[in-house]
Amino acid sequence: MAGSFCHLVRSPWFLVVIGLVVVSLPGAVTYDALDPDGKIMIRWDIISWTGDGYTATVNIINTQQYRGIRSYRLGWKWAKKEIIWTMQGAQATEQGDCTRHPTNPPPHSCSLTPAIIDLLPGQPYNLQSANCCRDGVIAAAALDPKNSVSTFQITVGNTGVTNTTINIPQKLTLGSPGPGYTCSALKKVTQTKFPSSDGKRTTQAYVTWNATCQYSQNIAHPAPVCCVSISAFYSPKIVPCPDCACNCPPKSTTPGPHALAGTDQTCIAPNDQQALQNALLKEKKPPSLFCTKDMCPVKIHWHLKENYKQYWRAKMTITNRNLQVNYTNWNLVVQHPNFVNFTRAFSFTEKSLTPYGDIANDTAMFWGVKYYNDMLMQAGPEGNVQSEVLFAKDSTFTLRNGWGFPSHVYFNGDLCILPDPSDYPSLPNGSSKLRGGLALLVCTLVSFAVSLTSLF
Repeated sequence: MAGSFCHLVRSPWFLVVIGLVVVSLPGAVTYDALDPDGKIMIRWDIISWTGDGYTATVNIINTQQYRGIRSYRLGWKWAKKEIIWTMQGAQATEQGDCTRHPTNPPPHSCSLTPAIIDLLPGQPYNLQSANCCRDGVIAAAALDPKNSVSTFQITVGNTGVTNTTINIPQKLTLGSPGPGYTCSALKKVTQTKFPSSDGKRTTQAYVTWNATCQYSQNIAHPAPVCCVSISAFYSPKIVPCPDCACNCPPKSTTPGPHALAGTDQTCIAPNDQQALQNALLKEKKPPSLFCTKDMCPVKIHWHLKENYKQYWRAKMTITNRNLQVNYTNWNLVVQHPNFVNFTRAFSFTEKSLTPYGDIANDTAMFWGVKYYNDMLMQAGPEGNVQSEVLFAKDSTFTLRNGWGFPSHVYFNGDLCILPDPSDYPSLPNGSSKLRGGLALLVCTLVSFAVSLTSLF
């Protein structure tokens, strides 16, 4: 019995179930079974002392494999009445009350609870620091490791001037751009060492503080943000996203924007183009997304497209129904047992993820090709990206019981809602090896229907 339990605990599916259970706990910091070591680390290195304080380099380091940050907003509470004299590579959103410091120029910020944001690209050299000036975008570690760190430099005044008299900033917060991350307290750790440019000498920070921030989808979003619809070449049935997957649609069918229950958002019918244009021009708060039965801002469609002798093929389409958001550097994570035999993605970049070490290889991450489809545009004709994926067959291949469809799908790190497996398309006559002329005919008809419906 004990051996069986230990085998169960080591199973990747056990980890997934545990992760989903933790997600369901109100206010819990999510354990991500696909990225158990993923986090945001805040490293605060004091590199020099000043007359009334210090200069520090602050690094925001993303070790999450597939979850990036669209636009960071880092905040904290000063322990006493510290001020920010200057900043490079970032800026405080408010100056605060600096009447106690009548200097010229005045301090950069005297707020007791500063909020720090990144600078836009193209800043003058004297305002930059290393790894800055990307408008707060911090890439996922697996997608773009070189841009998974953001850095700024800060000169702090009205504080201690030795490593025993300074006070640690308190109550760290990280927004991206809204809530979602829960941060630990900054703690003093072993000082960071910095190699010289020639690599022959090292220096070290006077003081180093570290904190970690963990993501929770439950905190970030009151409801899911994406859903999955499916279809297959062997059936005319298209299984849509579940009704009310992300929210329930408004009951009104009159033209114009409609309020969404429990939110401050509105939606508008996809085919109501005139009302949409009027709303975008005249409404104080334009509609947020298209009205659909599932009310999800993002829809992923998985079409099981072809069954060859030695390979099988699927098509993935990502549709953005959000009227106000472009998804820069989007990514999609898919779990399927046949990723161990993954062969090729035709229009996306792909990387295998191995969250369970050598136990399984059933997870892959996809993202856009740079300068081609790495930005998912807001709702409209350009608001979708798609690619076909090819798999080699092995002895586990079957078309029975929905095996050809993914078990989990994540968009930008958030878990998407899948249809009920009992609704999946059924094989005609129970065949698990459908192919030939009938398959080709059905495939053509279904592909045509999918192309018409995948826009919304």
